[in-house]
Amino acid sequence: MEKKLNLYNTLSKKKEVFNSISDANVGVYLCGPTVYGYAHIGHARSAIAVDVLIRVLKFLNYKVRYVRNITDVGHLERDSDEGNDKILKQAILEEIEPMEIVNKYTFSYREDLNKLNVIPPNIEPCASGHIIEQIEYIKKIISKGYAYEKDGSVYFDVKNYSRNFKYGELSGRVLEELKEESRSLNNQSQKNFFADFALWKKAEKYHIMKWESPWGLGYPGWHIECSVMSQKYLGENFDIHAGGMDLLFPHHECEIAQNEIVNNHKSAKFWFHNNMVTINNTKMAKSLENFITLQQLFSGENKILDKAYSPMTLRFCILQAHYRSTLAFSNESLKAAEAGYKKIMNGMRSLNFIEKNIPQKNFSKIKTPTSEKINSYINNIHEAILDDLNTAKAIAFFFDVLKIINSLKSNSEKAAEITFDDFLKIKKNMQIVVYDILGLKSESQIESDHETINFFLEKYKNAKAEKNFEEVDSIRKFFLGKKIGINDLKTGIEVVEIL
Repeated sequence: MEKKLNLYNTLSKKKEVFNSISDANVGVYLCGPTVYGYAHIGHARSAIAVDVLIRVLKFLNYKVRYVRNITDVGHLERDSDEGNDKILKQAILEEIEPMEIVNKYTFSYREDLNKLNVIPPNIEPCASGHIIEQIEYIKKIISKGYAYEKDGSVYFDVKNYSRNFKYGELSGRVLEELKEESRSLNNQSQKNFFADFALWKKAEKYHIMKWESPWGLGYPGWHIECSVMSQKYLGENFDIHAGGMDLLFPHHECEIAQNEIVNNHKSAKFWFHNNMVTINNTKMAKSLENFITLQQLFSGENKILDKAYSPMTLRFCILQAHYRSTLAFSNESLKAAEAGYKKIMNGMRSLNFIEKNIPQKNFSKIKTPTSEKINSYINNIHEAILDDLNTAKAIAFFFDVLKIINSLKSNSEKAAEITFDDFLKIKKNMQIVVYDILGLKSESQIESDHETINFFLEKYKNAKAEKNFEEVDSIRKFFLGKKIGINDLKTGIEVVEIL
């Protein structure tokens, strides 16, 4: 039976069987960061959610073109089109050029995601590199009567759009309710209508990043860049547009409005949104001083943290929650994730240990109830992943498989409960799930310093055989310093990460 992915579509508000526009190819666009500061755990969650999506699509034999933009100009405050450019504000604060800010934080963002084993995009366009295309896109919207110019700025005409289209279809927002929210905003007089949003902003004299346009010196608004870059690299119709739930409104809603005017359709077939992050049960926000960057998490240099946590601990913590549920971060959840991640990696080592140390003749020659149970677990893992990327459920089933693996490892007689072919099936499927789909990898010196570990393990075996207990204890302490434990089992001697 052909495997299919069921994916929740924010636009339709339901799970749908994913079928690509092109049979063999999938286009995915992720709204990347505005590069004015170090990446935080919210960025990591969005990147990892899409990373798993891409890994699953590749597992299903799709050829994926993944585009993730960098917002390096024109990003206004989310609550108002009249706010300050965040990159400019940070450049003034650090007393360097805006493009230095862009380069500094773009580099650190990529570096942090690489540590998290996130697959890099095929194309990573910057807004500043597509100014001409954005101007042309705005001109098309104006020519169709859905935008207007005022004093060098251009605004999208939401009232006119709403006469023929449904503004708020993606987010569920209603214009009447938005009007109440807008009363607290400043400088609304320039707009014709409270919900209108900027396509192009007139640059004030102090503004450094600005370009010539038919409306004078200025810079693009926030939403126009993603409409332009997604379509340039994926076409007017593409499969999946992704981003955090915080971008659903106004950013993605405005993108849809722009696309419908220029192309007469919404462009993206699926809208994929991951949910928010909380810190100690409180929404993560700079104003609340509960903001944790990835660099702080990896170093432990944040007052909220008890200690440093590794990139794979963070990745595993994120995977333990469904991407559409709120992710609750705390020291307790991170410590639990650290232990869970190490159990998974020790389980993968155990598979290699079993294959090396238990003879094939010890395994059953016929199918057994345990074999059937294992096949059921493997099917459950795949079904969970293909059911809207339910990594949390898949991990729970994986721990069930680990119980069987550990029983085999500890007692070779247990091998008689499954066939060797079924054992190889477990190993192959677990490698695919853990490494290829969940994107986990070892951070231990067991793998990174393989030759040294094996050298001392052989010395340990010889010392035990010679009953040189002083050297045995010395080698155990050596391994302990590397957070590695030695297990003396009936089936052999293995090394594991200490939980």
